[in-house]
Amino acid sequence: MIRRTLSLAPALLASLSLAASAPAYADEVKLPPTMAFTAYDTGTAGFNMAVAVGKMMKDKYGTDVRVLPAGNDVARLAPLRANRATVSAMGSGSYFAQEGVFEFGAKEWGPQALQVVLSTVDCNGASLGVARDTGVTQIKDLKGKRVGFVVGSPALNQNALAILAFAGLKKADVQAVEFASYGAMWKGMTNGDVDAAFATTITGPAKEVEASPRGLIWPPLPHKDKEGWERVKKVGSFFFPHLATCGAGISKDKPIELGTYPYPIFVVYGSQPADQVYSVTKAMIAGYDAYKDAAPGASGLAADKQTKNWVVPVHPGAVKALKEAGQWSADQEAHNNKLFKRQEVLAAAWAAYGKSNPPSDEKAFLEGWMKARAAALEKAAMPNGFEG
Repeated sequence: MIRRTLSLAPALLASLSLAASAPAYADEVKLPPTMAFTAYDTGTAGFNMAVAVGKMMKDKYGTDVRVLPAGNDVARLAPLRANRATVSAMGSGSYFAQEGVFEFGAKEWGPQALQVVLSTVDCNGASLGVARDTGVTQIKDLKGKRVGFVVGSPALNQNALAILAFAGLKKADVQAVEFASYGAMWKGMTNGDVDAAFATTITGPAKEVEASPRGLIWPPLPHKDKEGWERVKKVGSFFFPHLATCGAGISKDKPIELGTYPYPIFVVYGSQPADQVYSVTKAMIAGYDAYKDAAPGASGLAADKQTKNWVVPVHPGAVKALKEAGQWSADQEAHNNKLFKRQEVLAAAWAAYGKSNPPSDEKAFLEGWMKARAAALEKAAMPNGFEG
């Protein structure tokens, strides 16, 4: 099986532009008999959507899809990197993995050439859910409260910090309570072990807390508060203001001004064959009507609802499928090529750092890498996105 390397990706992507005028769905979907997807814990929004997509693939194409639950980003990506899974339903951790930061700045990881298949932005928001019995009504009220963090999940942790930043709060301003997984953190909410935890508003565990004696609220992030949103973006550049109209305690009649980013983001590695990724993406586009109502948020996976020009590139195979669906443009292609180049710069910087006799101490290793990373991006005239 031929694997396209990252260095070939821009050229391959450019060549795909020649297929823009090809008849829609000119090629056949060719899925393997079995596939494995990874996602967050059972019952979460990402898991439920992955299951819904998998059922469509079984019914329409005869492919058995196993969805493997994992409590953090590292656990979700490990099977994908080991070729034991085809697709991972990620969140902002896909960006952190690409950048090689936080847990992905460890020796055994480094920048990961992840690329997008499809992602969803729907009626839900993504923020800190807070137990109603705490009396908290605004983000600033979380000062001194217990906020959940998950070991090995930079996405959840950084997202929580981004929401706290709206009110000018930092980790030192709250009582950080660590959990082994996302599911354990939200069970901690129900059990009274923690007061606030990050999630998408439609996740199953949030609904469980809402129905519990503690109750649940989502303190708003008013969109008119420009300074608050500037602080959010300094910590989580991938967030944007969003009016949430669905989720635990939220409805069209009772919307809340929150923030969001694409979630889940179905990702693959850049090394995965374009024809395989094309078939997966095309199947998701062609079978959309079969799963769009099967899980909350799944309707956001429509080809015409895709987030454009985000921070992680779209895989060439997915680009081909989106072009055939009439949902790709020249400016997206130019942006995508820049992101492929960024992944090449990061990969080269990581390789050079590994040859520089870096320190063996984990903390010192990460500090050295962040400096090397910043220098490489500055030399390439690319934004850092993180301070060392």
